[in-house]
Amino acid sequence: MVDRMGFLQAEIDSLKKRGIYAPFRVLHSPQMAESIIDGKKVINLCSNNYLGLTNHPKIKEAEHKAIDKWGAGAGAVRPIIGTMQIHIELEERLAKFKGTESSLVFIAGIAANRGTIQALIPEPEDAAISDELNHASIIDGVRLTKAKRFIYKHNDMNSLEDVLKQAKGSRRIMIITDGVFSMDGDIAPLPQIAELADKYGAFTMVDDAHASGVLGKGGRGTVSHFNLEGRWDIQMGTLSKGMGVLGGYIAGTKNLTDFLRYNARPFLFSTAHPPATAAGCIAAIDILESPEGEALTKKLWDNTHYFKGKLKELGFDLGKSVTPITPLIIGGEERTAKFSKKLFEEGVMGTPIFYPTVARGTERIRFIVTAMHTKENLDFAIEKIEKVAREFKVI
Repeated sequence: MVDRMGFLQAEIDSLKKRGIYAPFRVLHSPQMAESIIDGKKVINLCSNNYLGLTNHPKIKEAEHKAIDKWGAGAGAVRPIIGTMQIHIELEERLAKFKGTESSLVFIAGIAANRGTIQALIPEPEDAAISDELNHASIIDGVRLTKAKRFIYKHNDMNSLEDVLKQAKGSRRIMIITDGVFSMDGDIAPLPQIAELADKYGAFTMVDDAHASGVLGKGGRGTVSHFNLEGRWDIQMGTLSKGMGVLGGYIAGTKNLTDFLRYNARPFLFSTAHPPATAAGCIAAIDILESPEGEALTKKLWDNTHYFKGKLKELGFDLGKSVTPITPLIIGGEERTAKFSKKLFEEGVMGTPIFYPTVARGTERIRFIVTAMHTKENLDFAIEKIEKVAREFKVI
């Protein structure tokens, strides 16, 4: 057989030469603070399971009951016959939780971003305005449109105003930003963005994947964090990180979700969530709205401040992070990969991040602290991070 895709081997060889090719790490246990990964017990500092809800007994119980009542799957896309009552209940609960008129659940956060951006600004007369460090799913959504594209410097409001002036006269102007930036852990200045949007007649969208369950009252996200309810147009959130289950959603006006139900292609052409997933997400909202949820969020932030504080005392460069996302800047692909491997051997799992996810020269280990970690877990991790860092002359 003739191999017409021989170029793939060359691409893989290039990854190996750069030192970043490696098999996926495999979990042999639940996603916990201490996990069995590739057969080794390690402190897990790279999970998005911020509040530890992936293993919460109330969520597991809700999912078991939903399987018994509704079956294993939805069996169709939402617009045909895949919409079950439990999907409607989830969307109503999400809207109430977010303080909006309505919400619409997508199969994943990436689908919510792609589908929403593409549907709302489809024409060449429209304008997409995006922060330069926005998530790949936002970049994909913008690329799927025919709209004019404007990129502003990261969290730079003077740069944003400059591109808004350039976009003036467009049919529709959409400003899109991450709420919490997933690689740096900093927060977008939503109040200033909202002011500029009002000034130039733009509407706003925030990707709150890493703020859901983390920031705002009861983990409601960055719009709540900045008290911008009623002033921000579109909120995207995930159900798979802080909420511990799976999926993405858009929260906003009823007109917005009604429009997306008929125009967002990833929603139209994806089979609905299994009913157990919807039930688990509802249970997660119940927890977030309870005193237990408040306690979990407090524990998350207590752990975050402790971990980051100790690393800063040791002289580590954590960039601009002010959230549980803690980037440890190493620099160099091969060096970062080796640092991560050595750290794993010492009993700590941290994710190596390379270009194009981050700029060349800023390759890093990204740690994420959770509410699951004990002080003993964090002290052990800090000790091993310091040991490996001194060996690699990072500090």
